[in-house]
Amino acid sequence: MHSKTDAFAVAADELRYPWESHPGADQVVEIAPGILWIRLDLPFRLNHVNIYLLADGDGWAMIDTGIGNDATIAAWTTLFDGPLRGKTISRVIVTHAHPDHVGQAGWMVQRFSCPFYMSQVEYLQGVYHQNRRTDERLVNSRQFFRRHGMDEAITEQLLGRGQEYLTKTVPLPAAYVRLSHGDDILIGARSFRVITGAGHSPDQVMLYCAAEQLFLSADQVLSKISPNVSVWAHEPAENALGAYLSSLKNLENTLPAEALVLPGHGLPFFGLKTRTKQLSDHHEERCQMIAEACRDTAKTSAELVPVVFFKHKLDAHQTGFAAGELIAHVNYMLAQNRLTQRLGPDGILRFSAA
Repeated sequence: MHSKTDAFAVAADELRYPWESHPGADQVVEIAPGILWIRLDLPFRLNHVNIYLLADGDGWAMIDTGIGNDATIAAWTTLFDGPLRGKTISRVIVTHAHPDHVGQAGWMVQRFSCPFYMSQVEYLQGVYHQNRRTDERLVNSRQFFRRHGMDEAITEQLLGRGQEYLTKTVPLPAAYVRLSHGDDILIGARSFRVITGAGHSPDQVMLYCAAEQLFLSADQVLSKISPNVSVWAHEPAENALGAYLSSLKNLENTLPAEALVLPGHGLPFFGLKTRTKQLSDHHEERCQMIAEACRDTAKTSAELVPVVFFKHKLDAHQTGFAAGELIAHVNYMLAQNRLTQRLGPDGILRFSAA
C-alpha cells in the first residue's frame, strides 16, 4: 500500500525529456535557477525517488525526503557534507504519506529545526499507519482479503507485508502546517498553487508555478509507469480509481500542455496532457479486460488478478499491490454500473459484467 507504483510500465510515446539521465549517487542537478534535483535509492523494484529543493530565501524548501532507513540517512549525510554543504533546509514539504516520500521527514525536521508541511488527510494517514497494527485492524484486513477470494496462505503473506510502515519511516513530526487544495504558497520568489488529488494517495499535494509553468506532480503523473491506485481494508468500498481519473481530468483541463513536469519518480518531461490521456486509457483497457472476463462467468478479485496482470510473475509484495489495484478497478466499475456483485454463501464476493 505504501509504494507509489505498481511498477507495471505503460507507453510514454510523444513525451519530451530535457534530461536524458538522472542524477547519480551523491550528485545534485540544477533544473532551473533555484531548483535542484536529487535522486535517492529505494530497496524496491521501483528503485528510486526524486527529491527537489527550491530556493527559499536564505535556505531551501525540500519536497519529499526519501524512505526511512539507514541507507537514506547515510545518503543525505553524504550530500550535506558534499554538494549541499552550507545549505540549510528552511522547510520540509511532503507530498503524501507513502514511506519513500515521508520516511525521513522527522529526521530532516529535527536536523534543521524547520517547519513541516503536508495536507491534513495525508498527515493523519501517516499517523494512522504508524499506529495501525491492532488486533481489530488485523481481523478486518484478513476478512477483506478473504472476501475477495484470496486463499489463506496469500492472505497471511499480505498481512505480514502490510505491517511494515514503521520499518520504513522514522516517527513523524509532532506538528505540521496544513496545505489545502487552492492555497497559494510563496517559496522564495516563486508562487505555487497547491493542487491535491486522490487515487494514489487520499490527498496528495502537487505544486504548480504558473509564472514559469513548472508542475511538481509528485506520484500523480509519472512518465513511464502508472502510479499504484489501490483499495484497502480500511475503506473497502472506496472508489479510488474514479477519484484518480477525475484528478487526471482536472489537471488536463487546468494546466498548460507546455508545463515542465517534475515527477516523484522517473525523468522530468514535457507532454502533460499526452500523459494524462495515456494513463486514463491504460486504466480503461484494464476495465475492458475485467468486463470481458466476467461476461460469461462470475469471478472473484483473486481470479481476476491474473487476468489483468498476466504478463507478470508476482511475489507477495507485488501480489498485494496487484490485488489492491484490481479491487480499485472493480469498485470503479461497480460505481459505473459496468459490474454487479454477489456475496456467495461462502462469504466471497463474485463479479459479473452488467
